[in-house]
Amino acid sequence: VIMGFLVFVTYSKHLHIFAAPLNVAFSRRPNALGALWTTPNMDPEELTEETVFGAGKIEDFSWKQLLDLVTCTECGRCQEQCPAWNTDKPLSPKLLIMDLREHLFESAARLGKLSPRVAAASTATIDEPVMLVPNIIDPDVLWSCTTCGACVEACPVDIEHIDAIVDMRRYQVLMESEFPSEAGGMLRNIENQGDPWGLGTSHRLEWTAALDFEVPVVTDEISADMDYLFWVGCAGALDERARKVTQSIARLLNRSGVKFAVLGPRESCTGDPARRLGNEYLYQIQATQNIETLKSAKVTKVVASCPHCFNSLANEYPALGGNFEVIHHTQLLKELVARNALVPTTRQEIKVTYHDPCYLGRHNGVYEEPRNVLESVPGLSSVEMHRHKEKAFCCGAGGSRMWLEERIGKRVNVERMDQALEMDPDAVSTACPYCMIMLDDAVKAKQADGAAKEGLEVLDVAQILERSLGE
Repeated sequence: VIMGFLVFVTYSKHLHIFAAPLNVAFSRRPNALGALWTTPNMDPEELTEETVFGAGKIEDFSWKQLLDLVTCTECGRCQEQCPAWNTDKPLSPKLLIMDLREHLFESAARLGKLSPRVAAASTATIDEPVMLVPNIIDPDVLWSCTTCGACVEACPVDIEHIDAIVDMRRYQVLMESEFPSEAGGMLRNIENQGDPWGLGTSHRLEWTAALDFEVPVVTDEISADMDYLFWVGCAGALDERARKVTQSIARLLNRSGVKFAVLGPRESCTGDPARRLGNEYLYQIQATQNIETLKSAKVTKVVASCPHCFNSLANEYPALGGNFEVIHHTQLLKELVARNALVPTTRQEIKVTYHDPCYLGRHNGVYEEPRNVLESVPGLSSVEMHRHKEKAFCCGAGGSRMWLEERIGKRVNVERMDQALEMDPDAVSTACPYCMIMLDDAVKAKQADGAAKEGLEVLDVAQILERSLGE
């Protein structure tokens, strides 16, 4: 019976009994998600005709990703938390892993014959490998992911769903040139203009026009006397709604006596949208360029307002030689309030519910600092949505979904706003320009339908703090 059970375990989902301890041991926990597992070498001089980018076939996955597949317990916690699945998209993290695992087992004989020793002793014909997309994984499944990390956070055995999805996207983009058509414009804009909107560097400093003080701009010739370089980000510099947040942050830093400077037209997209879409080559071009710019400007400390920029600069640039001390603006604001450099005195008699940005929360473990800033505001009443902190629901912008049409099911940002409206807030607060744009669009849609009260605002933590400081 015991020997029979050991054989049975090998061919059933109960294999996780043995695989789970290994998977947990080699996972990125207890740290937050942070960077993707792999940073492929994209140096043209070292590439050959046999080089494969991403995962097009099951054997292209790393040993850790294959271990993920056989570790799944089929509990469904990942599916329960997935924003795509909860808005009627075809993506289920659980079913994705199960489909890949089934294909792995079906390919076992062929994979064994790929071993030189086994191949030398075998006369059998090696079957042709099956392409994962679209044969095993439907394209709509692949492109529905927002890379929010809710599935990884919920998994009891630390399966890394996002890395497998991004690797399959890499193969589709770099090897097959297959991706949603609307993403092509975004990629071209980053490549040619340095930002996803394609507005160019000439607009990077327009947000400073509304300020009553001068913002120093760092150049190779002029190294500003600064405590921090303020990394504004593409949205913070170019989107009208996000610009207001950028201006609030700048005024707060100036008021508290923090010396800061910006790169202005020398700042370019960090490459995060390209990387999450699967265009690793474009990401590394952007990252290398930005690292050289920051080093030439002798930058050591960076404060970023966009969690996506924050995650790239802090967690992913080190793999390419960019080692900088990076903090998010809510972390700096919390510190400034704690040491009375900023003292909220004007009461804000409003009810606020805070939305956790995925790339600030789950990806970087920053949950308390934004809430500490809100708690410092007198009169403000803070209420938590049912899904908050580690279980927060995505706004729908991550994974480059910001630039992709949402044609299937309910819009993710509308679902998140429905969750916020259950709290009957006067304002929905966040700490990410992507989240602000998505949630603001959802508020306007709800107000047009009469489902949201007039006057409901979507505000960054910095904007609420600034209102409380008075004149």
